[in-house]
Amino acid sequence: MRIRLGYVAICKTLDKVSYNHTMTYTNYQKLSEEIRKEKLDSIIKTNLDHLFLILNYNVQNHISFFRFSHNLIPLATHQGVSFDYITPYLDRWRKIGNYIKEHQLRMDSHPDQFCVLNSIHESVLKQSIEMLSFQYELYKSMGIPGKVVLHVGSSVPNKKVALERLVSHFQLLSSEIQEMILLENDDKTFTAGETLSLCETLHVPMVLDYHHYRCNPGNDDIKLLLPRILKTWESTGLPPKMHFSSPKSRKEKRSHSVTIEVNQFISFLELLKPYQTDIDIMLECKGKDESLFRLSRQLRFYTNYHFFNETIFEISD
Repeated sequence: MRIRLGYVAICKTLDKVSYNHTMTYTNYQKLSEEIRKEKLDSIIKTNLDHLFLILNYNVQNHISFFRFSHNLIPLATHQGVSFDYITPYLDRWRKIGNYIKEHQLRMDSHPDQFCVLNSIHESVLKQSIEMLSFQYELYKSMGIPGKVVLHVGSSVPNKKVALERLVSHFQLLSSEIQEMILLENDDKTFTAGETLSLCETLHVPMVLDYHHYRCNPGNDDIKLLLPRILKTWESTGLPPKMHFSSPKSRKEKRSHSVTIEVNQFISFLELLKPYQTDIDIMLECKGKDESLFRLSRQLRFYTNYHFFNETIFEISD
């Protein structure tokens, strides 16, 4: 059973290397047409160049699993802005995509809370589909088969109707976008069991967020759900993906801690161990890559797992 660790979006180790440079719509409106174009062009080039630097850092440090930020292209899905963020930068997109393929990196993304595919509001639904189309265009420009993680979303007027609405809205998506989607349980509303049933209906892989499960367990027994969750990945050719984080405190249990509590993580691995299935685990902690390496060192000390490098290890049955 091989475990691969990844981290989210921001590299803490590299000073002044960020691909989240942005521009607000308010500032965009204040600029002349020429200055707008120059400003956006500069930001996009910087973001793409910095993303490449972070991917290079990841490769140098044996990190092959990474979630990149949806903020890569400023204002790309804003209704008041329209510009070509692909063609002028094809050399950069292809350079990034070729690097990802060369080093067999696993990449995915996670749109923000405004991407609500089962919204009751037509405008929100339209904007959500545009966000997913944007994500698809990025992966297409890189030439890689990317994935996008979504929450179920709205529970209005009740969960049953909301789940049925998502099934209906899912059919509005192109087959290419449907193929991108992964669904994740959340920490307040839709439990792991509810999300899993939806995934089975839509034939979509489920991302188990174990922290969310602990915050919002419902009546679910995770041991009974795990075989079904793993089964949703069987046709993808990918290892199942899961999320793990530790709570910030007892009072703020839904918030993510800076680091991963090693004993909590080992307990989670013990739940997975009987299945002897390769699993990629995204660490959703505030410390990002620095916390990943801290956890790796702790695991080497506290366990007898066999490490292939700093981020990939094997657990025997």
